[in-house]
Amino acid sequence: MKAVMLMFDTLTRNHLAPYGGDAITPNFTRLAQESTQFDNFYVGSMPCMPARRELHTGRYNFLHRSWGPLEPFDFSAMQALHQHGIHTHMVTDHKHYWRDGGATYHTRYSTFEFIRGQEGDCWKGQVEKPHIHWQGNEDEETLRRRAGRMTQDLINRAAKPTQQEHFTHRTIGAGMEFLETNHQQDNWFLQIECFDPHEPFFVPEKYLAQYGCTAEEFDGWVPYYCGAPGGKEDDKARKFYQALMTMCDDYLGQVMDKLKALDLWDDTLFIVCTDHGFLLGEHDWWGKNIMPVYNEIANTPFFIRDPRSQTQGQRRSALAQTIDIPATLLEYFDVPRPPTMTGQPLRPAIERDDAIRDYALFGYFGGHINITDGEYVYMRCPREQDKAHLFEYTLMPTRIDSPFKLSELNNIRIHPGFDFTQGAQVMQIPASFGYLNPWRFGDKLFDVKHDPGQLQSLENSTLSSIYAQAMIPLMQQHDAPPELYTRFGLDSLNAEDDRLFAQQVNAEVAGYRCAHAGIGEALTFLMRNGADVSTLSHQAQPLEEADIYALIDRCFTDDKHRAMVYQTRLLLRTA
Repeated sequence: MKAVMLMFDTLTRNHLAPYGGDAITPNFTRLAQESTQFDNFYVGSMPCMPARRELHTGRYNFLHRSWGPLEPFDFSAMQALHQHGIHTHMVTDHKHYWRDGGATYHTRYSTFEFIRGQEGDCWKGQVEKPHIHWQGNEDEETLRRRAGRMTQDLINRAAKPTQQEHFTHRTIGAGMEFLETNHQQDNWFLQIECFDPHEPFFVPEKYLAQYGCTAEEFDGWVPYYCGAPGGKEDDKARKFYQALMTMCDDYLGQVMDKLKALDLWDDTLFIVCTDHGFLLGEHDWWGKNIMPVYNEIANTPFFIRDPRSQTQGQRRSALAQTIDIPATLLEYFDVPRPPTMTGQPLRPAIERDDAIRDYALFGYFGGHINITDGEYVYMRCPREQDKAHLFEYTLMPTRIDSPFKLSELNNIRIHPGFDFTQGAQVMQIPASFGYLNPWRFGDKLFDVKHDPGQLQSLENSTLSSIYAQAMIPLMQQHDAPPELYTRFGLDSLNAEDDRLFAQQVNAEVAGYRCAHAGIGEALTFLMRNGADVSTLSHQAQPLEEADIYALIDRCFTDDKHRAMVYQTRLLLRTA
């Protein structure tokens, strides 16, 4: 038995030709014709490493903690395969595997190989930093990034002057080297994981030319989160992203051709997938992480070719998720699944489009809890603005690239653990990171069958209550912390309470009434940064957005003014 999983990070399906997109992706079309294509495949936990924890454990991450490594008590499908005599090999240029918040994943494989340099990876040592042109119209977010990762990214790119040195070229090449070496062997799993088309969009000229672009036009860094890059740069950024997708498509074709040339195509499980998508101006947002988890982020492309069924050229509507991938791999190699794994093997859906679940939960730790049945998506926000009922449960207190701050560890408690911690106690740490507050967006309900672009949020209390009620057994199945039911108002569901909550649009900060929750957040942020609110006039009418911008004009200048405007634009967004 042999299996290959080719994973592209941040592969957004609405640009792919098989899903109706207009990027140049003929090999994805070829793949769709020779495999099974899923239309209702959803993420579970986001972003990068939370999704990868699910690839190992086959259960949701986001109900218990944010970005972090595999825990000592975590089941790993890749390790289980290795322990049952299946050689598992990963080749990747995804730098997060080698940072504090992801450093325990790659060691679960039998062997692994890392291609260095992506996204400002601390790779090439150069004391003298390259000069970066300041364009004048860039926001504080871009300037902040340029000071760190962008500078290192320029140094790394200089070491890759041709396509042969490009990260994706070398990653795919290393994967095909494994195939060349081991194609006559049995019992192995290969994971080829490409960081592209994740930003920064570093694209060889060959692919940019197909979109009428050149590398000099755009540095490939898309500043999150709203109205960015802005104006005439928007179309250019989309073209660079699509050019990267075309590059990924090219290398997908090379992997498919290699599998066929080595006589592996008809007896090897082949999966092509991603961790999440990306917004490029849809809903007036760019990027991911802060805004509601729209389908451009959550509803991902997924293709699978199972040699046992020979199903090809078929589309499936069965609802599936990231947590089902490890379950599928274990079932394929006839390795037992542990009781803690809630993901389900996809074979029934592949062969007959049988349902393997009625609902799927997804989201970010600290964000909305989202649920879908493939017909509707319901996003339920917390019923409180603060994080009083939000804790991280972990024995590995690290974030993306650093440990938790010591101040975050001052108030930990020892928790008896959960079903999946296998008897281990864990630390209960009050959540403290502050970039995410879903409260200001409220609840949202979308009919994704008739409104696939999620352009119109519905006001339907009956349906909202049905989906809110459906969250509860799924949370119970995943042993969600009891305080989450309180945080999301699920411990005493009441349609009238939800109706009143939806009407709670006015906020009061420092004695000032605000027209909506976003204004209250923006005012609080400005006060924390030294804004003199005494210049605001107490008036009968609530504060509007114009009042907030006027306050910034009075209190800040130059770079500080630019930074305050950017952050305020972000906080004022409630859609």
